[in-house]
Amino acid sequence: MITSPKQHLIIFTRYPEPGKTKTRLIPALGDVGAANLHKQMTEYTISQVKELQKMTKVSVEVRFTGGDLEKMQDWLGNDLVYQFQGEGDLGERMERSLISAFNQNVEQAIIIGTDCPGVNSQVLATAFEQLRICNLVLGPALDGGYYLIGLQPPIPELFTNIHWGTAQVFPKTVEKAQKLNLSIGYLQPLADIDRPEDLRP
Repeated sequence: MITSPKQHLIIFTRYPEPGKTKTRLIPALGDVGAANLHKQMTEYTISQVKELQKMTKVSVEVRFTGGDLEKMQDWLGNDLVYQFQGEGDLGERMERSLISAFNQNVEQAIIIGTDCPGVNSQVLATAFEQLRICNLVLGPALDGGYYLIGLQPPIPELFTNIHWGTAQVFPKTVEKAQKLNLSIGYLQPLADIDRPEDLRP
């Protein structure tokens, strides 16, 4: 009998507080509009994760900034595990969340954000399937970053000396992975919504 690997999904998001959420979209949408868009995208992501859980056994945690545990539970429900992202740049926060997951005997871990509407349950299922044969799975974003990273085991070097929020994130990560001789699986490129020009109809 083939046992399934212990699969874990980490969702990075923030509490949708107007003025502090999706700040690069505020010139186009205003404080409340930007926060509301983030709120809708996070809720959509959670709905897709719940669809994924109907297909495959996967544990989920939400790593958040802003707000507090009570506010997050009021917003997204009590049936999710919540953790603060903590201090540091994006790389340090992602690395910390992965190490924490693998310390709890997870075998495959994936991190996603909530600003890529193309991430659905099928994309997530494909990412976990690829992790069965690859050390690293990446979902390239059209802006040069990535919307998903999956690992087995955690590899801290992938999160250091990267200029987060730039078009170099994806190519630099691939370059590091190749130097480490990691097997890499790629997902379809998808668009993030970060800036006013991303708000195409």
